[in-house]
Amino acid sequence: MILERLISLAIGYVCGMFVSGYLIGKLKHRDLRKEGSGNIGTTNTLRVLGVPYAVITLLCDVFKAILAALVVWLVFHGRIEDVNAQNLLMIYGAAGAVLGHDFPCVMKFKGGKGVATTLGLLIAIFPKCFWIEAVVFIGLVALTRYVSLGSIIAMLAFVAQVIVFGFVDGLYESNPYYLEMTIIVAALAALSIFLHRSNVMRLLSGTENKISFHSNKAKEGE
Repeated sequence: MILERLISLAIGYVCGMFVSGYLIGKLKHRDLRKEGSGNIGTTNTLRVLGVPYAVITLLCDVFKAILAALVVWLVFHGRIEDVNAQNLLMIYGAAGAVLGHDFPCVMKFKGGKGVATTLGLLIAIFPKCFWIEAVVFIGLVALTRYVSLGSIIAMLAFVAQVIVFGFVDGLYESNPYYLEMTIIVAALAALSIFLHRSNVMRLLSGTENKISFHSNKAKEGE
């Protein structure tokens, strides 16, 4: 299924190139690339434009991966009967959306950090992981007010859950594609952490900015 994998990635990449934060900013006559952290993701939208626009950006970025997985399913479900193979192609589609979000060619390959779009992948492919991820992320951000820390730990927790559920549910034995799916999730987590590398350095040095729902002066984040 090499061709099918590539097609699924391409479908996802096209879906991911819808740079919602940038477009929403333009509707408000603001360029997120030139304000705050310069990032087009949810957190910078929050800091520059406020909560309502951040929520819209978040939902759009999450939906990109869900849409990609759905389109891939629609393309291949009538041609491939193996449900496990369908799920594999869907995760390739969702992963493509993350890549399109992170490296959109329409923005000179400068996009977001992939957390919200990876959340869409989680909802589409691993829905039972959602609530644990939500508790981890929201809990850490509420306690520390560091979105970057919550994002990084949530990514690591996602990988851990996929591995644990794989062993507990016997998926590594029953699903011939589950190891490949785990590798994809781990690769996306590693990519997101890499894109957060400047945040990691600031966290280690104690200079990372904290999120505030009442201020738009912070300069770094998703």
